[in-house]
Amino acid sequence: MDSVIIARPSPQKFEQHLCGDKGYDYDDIRLSAQRRGYIAHIPYRGVAPSTRKQGQKAHRWVIERTNRWHNLFRRLKIRFEVYARNYLAFVHLANAIICFRRARD
Repeated sequence: MDSVIIARPSPQKFEQHLCGDKGYDYDDIRLSAQRRGYIAHIPYRGVAPSTRKQGQKAHRWVIERTNRWHNLFRRLKIRFEVYARNYLAFVHLANAIICFRRARD
């Protein structure tokens, strides 16, 4: 939370929400979010998830969707490159192809 690239609005002016999954269910993470002015939405471990209403679309997190798009590129899923700069070049190429495909649709 300290390395946020985009400056966020002041917590005094706008409510700031922080969503996490059950893996973040620790008191120190909740306190850290509260100290930074976030309202934490983290489900508790051991509690069954609530069921969705009928006809409500499932929510897919942005990072999970992006990871899936990257995994569609076999060269990224199974890393053959020895050097990090070569792997990073293929990540950039995959991102360009993904953006091109999304813009075309």
